[in-house]
Amino acid sequence: MESELLQPITEDGQTKFEAKGAWTAENACELDNLVQRFIGTRSLEIDATGIKALDTFGARTIDRLVRRSATAPREVYQLRLPQRYVDLFNRVSQAADKPHQPAESSWPISSGISILKQNIVRAGVGFFDFLAMLGEIGNAAFRVSLNPRSFRFTSAVNQLDRVGWQAVPIILLITFLIGCIIAQQGFFHFRKFGADEYVVDMVGILILREIGVLIVAIMVAGRSGSAYTAELGSMKMREEIDALRTMGLDPVEILVLPRIVALIIALPMLDFLGSMAALYGSGVTAWLYGHMSPEIFVARLKDAISITHFKVGIIKAPFMALAIGAVACAEGFAVRGSAESLGRQTTSSVVKSIFLVIVLDGLFAIFFASIGM
Repeated sequence: MESELLQPITEDGQTKFEAKGAWTAENACELDNLVQRFIGTRSLEIDATGIKALDTFGARTIDRLVRRSATAPREVYQLRLPQRYVDLFNRVSQAADKPHQPAESSWPISSGISILKQNIVRAGVGFFDFLAMLGEIGNAAFRVSLNPRSFRFTSAVNQLDRVGWQAVPIILLITFLIGCIIAQQGFFHFRKFGADEYVVDMVGILILREIGVLIVAIMVAGRSGSAYTAELGSMKMREEIDALRTMGLDPVEILVLPRIVALIIALPMLDFLGSMAALYGSGVTAWLYGHMSPEIFVARLKDAISITHFKVGIIKAPFMALAIGAVACAEGFAVRGSAESLGRQTTSSVVKSIFLVIVLDGLFAIFFASIGM
């Protein structure tokens, strides 16, 4: 019984074969049987004009039939493929001609150097993308300052509600717990030296200058920064950003600038609320664990901290917000066209944002120390 995909026909006393139907992966078993059946055929003339559908699997099957039937010298075969499939068949045939080259084994050191080089190049490209996004944000902000009515105020308010107001509960909870933990550890260790009162100094200065803004910025990077990247990446995958450019609109001005403005406004407020919650948590711990009355805690806290410590923490917040927003939006625009790319860029956004926040905190610490704050 002959196959429906390859049927014999007789013309002028000679037997030829006529290919019909769909030579695709759906008929893989039958196509593979054809190759096995005609192994050793000295001359196989195929008329492929009847093929209705052809994919790479079918093209490879035809190529195998041709190669296995033309083993003897001076064998001639005729293959009349429809013109729309000629390019596909030629590409598959050329790929089959290329000899397989096994991967060369390399020394672990050279392999490690190669990976390190790739990571350095990738980091450099990411840094320049970040700078380019900062430049585009500055350009969009300048244009909006010349025409304030073009600013999307409603979008900014909506984003402020999402990254600010809706983030308050989790910020208060986490910073409260952080304050409790810092105070508990301070009392646990300082009690050995009889210096319980200095725990209040440590907690107040550390929370207002460093820990408060740093914890809040890291949480905003993980919560809002990842959301920015996912939102813009989804728009990029659905070609909505390209559609905006086609309509003559600037995606940075419409999508990025309201998010950046909302983040710059929200982060200092969240830093203030988080610092207050952390101080309250440390006061509760001092009362319950350190047996220090709230009155003594508050009096010691007034002597230990000043408005300068508060200003140091608040000044950092807008810069950290700008860095988080720029990284998140740049990574969102870097999404290509797959869910894997979206997940990869979202993860990269969070990691880069947290790294940049810590670097900025260190640079600000050096700067404020140099000017005596």
